[in-house]
Amino acid sequence: MAYHHLDASAASELTYRAVGATAGRLPPGLPGSLCVRKRIGRGRGVFAVAARELSEFRLHRAMGVEMCASAPRAAPGVRVRVGIGPRAVRVRCACRVVWTRCDGSAAGWAYGTLPGHLLSGEEAFALRLEPDETVVLTVTAFSSPAAGWVRAALPLVRLFQRAYAHWCGAVLRRLVRSHRHRAGDSGKECNLGET
Repeated sequence: MAYHHLDASAASELTYRAVGATAGRLPPGLPGSLCVRKRIGRGRGVFAVAARELSEFRLHRAMGVEMCASAPRAAPGVRVRVGIGPRAVRVRCACRVVWTRCDGSAAGWAYGTLPGHLLSGEEAFALRLEPDETVVLTVTAFSSPAAGWVRAALPLVRLFQRAYAHWCGAVLRRLVRSHRHRAGDSGKECNLGET
């Protein structure tokens, strides 16, 4: 597996302990765990396009999410500011990419929360090319409230997180369809470990 992880010195600023837990099966007992799988399409070309859209933050931007990143691609240590909501009341939160993965059948990345984020935890976006050539996006997360009002609104926050994960799959599927002319790519552009 071609995982690249954040080094310990950069991880010290994160606001939670289980750094990198979304890279595999989540350990039991993590708060607010979420795992949503969505089929994106079939074939290596679909995988290559989806991996590029994901690694270059295009998926999130296509969802209307403000994504300000310190590098053009996801890589361990890249800082990301995520903004969600209408401009007048947009909530902006700081994160750092904690791991990336890229090999012939898997690609993805995860970010963890930094001080000032409303939640404390990690969220991962991982693509897999299954043996039957089905391409699947899995959104995995765990989090606990980091702000008092979030604790009070936790049931709504959890509903939003689940809806957001499903929306990621729908938007990535649409992006791949809109790039069919690029879908014959070999996947060589899947360089998540590079900045």
